[in-house]
Amino acid sequence: MTTLKVGIAGYEEMKARTLRIAKGEEKPAPDDPKVWFTSMESFAQLLSSGNRELLRVIDEQSPGSLEELSRITGRAKPNLSRTLKKMASYGLIRMDPGEGQKLVPKVLHDRVELELPLIERRTAEGIRS
Repeated sequence: MTTLKVGIAGYEEMKARTLRIAKGEEKPAPDDPKVWFTSMESFAQLLSSGNRELLRVIDEQSPGSLEELSRITGRAKPNLSRTLKKMASYGLIRMDPGEGQKLVPKVLHDRVELELPLIERRTAEGIRS
């Protein structure tokens, strides 16, 4: 598997970066994070020990549906579905079509590399850099 590189940046910082990229003023480097979280707290919540255990179970046991994953983990299907949708939105998993209407979760990465600025500099406009 692969390593997913993630970064932490506030909403205003990400908005400013996106605008610079759209205007051609900045070009993302190949090694820039591919996924961004708005806070360290949101990163920690998504990758809690329970959710990392969920990823391990999916990877090792390859459940054929959300129902099967629910039985294996003891998690309620609605809660499991919400967690998996959130993980999919950050590129940690993919939901593949299974038999009939079933969805099959697949883990996409086995590692996460975090880029986290320890000191955020403020520019004259008040934007962090």
